[in-house]
Amino acid sequence: METFFDNICKLKHEFVKSYKGNSHTTEILPNSPSNSFIVEKNHLVLLHKFLENNPIYSNQISERLCDVNCTIFEGDLNNYWIDSIKHDTSYAPFYPTWMLSAYALAREAQNLGFEQIIDIGSGDGRIAYCGKILGMDTISIELDENLVAMQKELSLKTGVLFNPNCSDATIYDFQKIPSKATVFVIGGVPEIGEMLADSVITNVLQNDAILGNSAFALTGSYAKRRFSKVQSNFGWDELIKKFQLRVISTISLPTYWTMDQKFETPYIFTKKE
Repeated sequence: METFFDNICKLKHEFVKSYKGNSHTTEILPNSPSNSFIVEKNHLVLLHKFLENNPIYSNQISERLCDVNCTIFEGDLNNYWIDSIKHDTSYAPFYPTWMLSAYALAREAQNLGFEQIIDIGSGDGRIAYCGKILGMDTISIELDENLVAMQKELSLKTGVLFNPNCSDATIYDFQKIPSKATVFVIGGVPEIGEMLADSVITNVLQNDAILGNSAFALTGSYAKRRFSKVQSNFGWDELIKKFQLRVISTISLPTYWTMDQKFETPYIFTKKE
């Protein structure tokens, strides 16, 4: 799996060097499985189907990157970004996880033994979507009604029912979810997502039925926090200590907000001690 993650990062760096367009939002997907991108063919078809039907993207370009034939999806995020911050209880704006990164996150969750993904602040639902095509149970929770409407449309057009919900995850009744090994993927880097993560974890841990099976995937940052002498756990050290969580896996993947950076975004899988 580490090679798969590394190759996604290499694809991003190759793309950044070669891309001559000026699109606000871009995605890259290999057109077929290869030694570098070992993805089941039907999964790759469904990843393409998600982006082809996603209203964020309006143009496609064929290009060979890292010796693999790829499709570049170009689009514009602005309208959805603006909508996502209009709610009083919104903790972070909508920035989509790279599609390949969403798939890699779902695969890592499955490899760690989790049977269910609950995607918090899910945007267009791509992490839950990827979990579903891997055969996991999924719940997608998003506050913005326009994004949830997009998710429902994508679910219909792709035929992948990844369970979109328009709700505030900080007060969602998690007693309704099946009691099984579950990972909560929480969007937002520490600088803007700390309040969301704190509130969601507090809400989840109030339910003893899922406490023993719950884990939390946090979106980390390499940015050094103000007045902080030591950067540990990629900005989540205080929260990890507060809830007595244990880090079980960390992977680095490209994201929309690190496309023009040399570094990637770390994702930290944590579990209650």
